Amino acid sequence: MVMSFRVSELQVLLGFAGRNKSGRKHELLAKALHLLKSSCAPSVQMKIKELYRRRFPRKTLGPSDLSLLSLPPGTSPVGSPGPLAPIPPTLLTPGTLLGPKREVDMHPPLPQPVHPDVTMKPLPFYEVYGELIRPTTLASTSSQRFEEAHFTFALTPQQLQQILTSREVLPGAKCDYTIQVQLRFCLCETSCPQEDYFPPNLFVKVNGKLCPLPGYLPPTKNGAEPKRPSRPINITPLARLSATVPNTIVVNWSSEFGRNYSLSVYLVRQLTAGTLLQKLRAKGIRNPDHSRALIKEKLTADPDSEVATTSLRVSLMCPLGKMRLTVPCRALTCAHLQSFDAALYLQMNEKKPTWTCPVCDKKAPYESLIIDGLFMEILNSCSDCDEIQFMEDGSWCPMKPKKEASEVSSTAQSRREFSQRVRRGSKSLT
Repeated sequence: MVMSFRVSELQVLLGFAGRNKSGRKHELLAKALHLLKSSCAPSVQMKIKELYRRRFPRKTLGPSDLSLLSLPPGTSPVGSPGPLAPIPPTLLTPGTLLGPKREVDMHPPLPQPVHPDVTMKPLPFYEVYGELIRPTTLASTSSQRFEEAHFTFALTPQQLQQILTSREVLPGAKCDYTIQVQLRFCLCETSCPQEDYFPPNLFVKVNGKLCPLPGYLPPTKNGAEPKRPSRPINITPLARLSATVPNTIVVNWSSEFGRNYSLSVYLVRQLTAGTLLQKLRAKGIRNPDHSRALIKEKLTADPDSEVATTSLRVSLMCPLGKMRLTVPCRALTCAHLQSFDAALYLQMNEKKPTWTCPVCDKKAPYESLIIDGLFMEILNSCSDCDEIQFMEDGSWCPMKPKKEASEVSSTAQSRREFSQRVRRGSKSLT
């Protein structure tokens, strides 16, 4: 019923309930729906029915009409109706009227579902606390190139308290929240969890203010169109931190034939590299026998090969920081033995999340990382070498540091030169 109201009726309803009745139609509608969901008193319900009867005088409101709003299509009402039920998502589209049945039947079905079964790929550095706007299709509604869509969400008192208590004052007097309102975009695809993907020519306004987006990347080749890196957007600084006033999001983008996008908003807690390292340690250290089996597999003689590999040299230095490993780790998807330092890897991905193995350049997502138990044993028992050698049976031995070897050779050479000079000097004296 509320969705069918015009601006004048929305203003009357909000004024009757003592709410702010200024704003555009989509803002008034958001306020009215929030009023209906939060605390709809019997007097407000009666006012809604009264305004609806004025709007559609020929439509009689019976119990069956109210109960049909809460039932799925094709089912009949049973028993007495309860309070006003949530409006089905398929009816919450611009221009759809919940008036006489004839008007509803006149509208053709939507080309795309308003709430498709899209799931976003989890982000390691963010823990989801709540879903403020479930994945919703940014479907093309006109033949124009540039599209616009409006969304609203409201925070519950508990969610508001979570945000406000997470406030941190960073160096430079900058305030930030570890619990954030996060906006994400992706392709409207249901085959698998989706990564962040921005629509072309994206512009976002939150509560009437332009939302800053990630900067454009330099083009990889001449003539290529610059592209923004698709990442989650923290809109907490632009959000109304209130449990009574809803937030509005206006999205503008360029439509593409045959391709739709999805928008979603979440309440998340931002995690640090240190927290992820603790979680990785809590998973436990992988049994050293796994790595020994991998060594034996790599050093097993191939009957078709003319050259047999009998040993394998591996560095104890991290390829990222060029320093000795402290928490040796690698991904389960990696086929190599060489490990990298987990702390450095997480710190780098905290600044720029690529989740790419520094050894083989393959994807090494956080959930597939393991701490290598064999390398932990080696690091604890061997503190004076930077390289080791694995044997066919899985055993290992330390390699002589190149620096030390070069120092020994240079010392021997200087001794030879000194003895030669001494001999030449004694000959000249005689």
